[in-house]
Amino acid sequence: MTTRRLLASLALLALLAVACGRLNDSGGGGIDHPTGADQPVLRMDTAGGFVPPSYSMRQIPTWSLYGDGRLITQGPQIEIYPPPALPNVLVTPISEDGVQAILQAAKDTGLMGPNADYPYACITDMPVTTFTLVADGQTHVISAYALGQAQGPCPGADTEARDKLAAFQAKLTDLQSWLPEGSIGGEKSFDPSELRVYVQPYTGTGDPNLTEPPQAWPLQTPLATFGEASKDLQDTRCGVVSGADLTTLLPEAQRSNQLTPWTSDGTEYLLIFRPLLPDEHGC
Repeated sequence: MTTRRLLASLALLALLAVACGRLNDSGGGGIDHPTGADQPVLRMDTAGGFVPPSYSMRQIPTWSLYGDGRLITQGPQIEIYPPPALPNVLVTPISEDGVQAILQAAKDTGLMGPNADYPYACITDMPVTTFTLVADGQTHVISAYALGQAQGPCPGADTEARDKLAAFQAKLTDLQSWLPEGSIGGEKSFDPSELRVYVQPYTGTGDPNLTEPPQAWPLQTPLATFGEASKDLQDTRCGVVSGADLTTLLPEAQRSNQLTPWTSDGTEYLLIFRPLLPDEHGC
């Protein structure tokens, strides 16, 4: 009976370990984290500031690490005008040793402590950088205004905490220099399973010397009724494309740019595309 109870207890502990997260390869001393392919472990997102709405609609989170070790980032953008309609989104595999090193660095920075917000009143119209960490069964959110863009002392600013966050931000964009050897795989283009599409009236290129050839909307639903009207953006509709429709639309979007007029039932529209990351859905 004792042996049976012991085996049952060990089996239960194994199930709990799988449910809560995985440890590092040593079997102990690691930091628990989600393991699902659609479960974020650590995200760094810089958003807001003095930018047009269309910029925010296209913007993806800066840096997202998922439970299966995939790191999804925004890659360098080709310098042409008009810019491509789709952003350059990259995915890089990170081993569990690498994930553990990142989590330890996050812990050393203070990201596993209480939620916090670090303002900087000496500068305006700048973005906010937010770190979201899911580890040891808890979610931690730390944000800082004008991180890495504001220098020097400022009344009310926690300079020490902001400096630590800025240093960690720099480390996340230079993983090759400090992660364990062999823990980073080759990067490649990220293939989204869902694509958010904003639909607006087409008002031209804004330059009388610049014209863009129209492109036909390839899906069955007309753009006039595509998705739903936005509650926050005037004259804007938003919908999500996936499955067979995404297979049809994606090559067309890849051939277009941000000023391409899309035609549907004889009317021209401006489309703004936003690839959705594995944990994102809807508008």
